[in-house]
Amino acid sequence: MTKFEKLGNELREHAKDLILEYMKSNPKCHPKQAGMKQASLFRDSGLDCGDQKNAESTKQQYWVVALLRTLETEGKIERVSPSGPWRLR
Repeated sequence: MTKFEKLGNELREHAKDLILEYMKSNPKCHPKQAGMKQASLFRDSGLDCGDQKNAESTKQQYWVVALLRTLETEGKIERVSPSGPWRLR
């Protein structure tokens, strides 16, 4: 593993921790609650860089989708419905 791969892995872990901590702090995301849409999680957790040339906010969310799916695979969060919001397990 290269230095940059290691740093990238660490960055992803920090981003997952950020999203998870944000969800723990927001009552909407608690188990059995309504949950939050990924766009709101993305913006409210501070990961949105704002609209940039060829990288509008909506396109930036793809990275967060991968982080949410990883947290789901780890059993830490769940998606309320196939197109619905996310919440803690």
